[in-house]
This record gives sequence, C-alpha cells and structure tokens, in this order.
Amino acid sequence: MNIKVVRGNPTPEELAAALAVVRARAAAAAATPSGAKSPRDAWSDPSRIAAHRVPRPGPTSWTRTYWPG
Repeated sequence: MNIKVVRGNPTPEELAAALAVVRARAAAAAATPSGAKSPRDAWSDPSRIAAHRVPRPGPTSWTRTYWPG
C-alpha cells in the first residue's frame, strides 16, 4: 500500500493517525463477507431526523423541515 501526501505538511503523529484509520477501515472491509450489505450509518438514517417533532405550519416552516430545532 502506497500513501502519498499531496497537500500540506503533516507531522509524523498526524500521518500515523491517518494511516491507522485507513488500515482499520481496510481490515473491517476485509472482515465483511463478500456480497453482504454494509450496516447503515446512524447519521444518514432519515428516521433520526423524522423521529423528532414536526415543525409548526407557517411561512418559514420549510426552513425547519430538515434540521429540527
């Protein structure tokens, strides 16, 4: 595996951390059986957002439809 820094000047610690993440992801991908679906990440699950209250109707309600708050 070759890794090349294209931009910036990372410290040896930053490079080691990035390499650890890449190797961990590669190991996890290798451990997953081929043809199996990968589990869906929680942050991209639409029910996470839809589970909250529905915004009140009004002229600016469309701005609150995606991010609850």
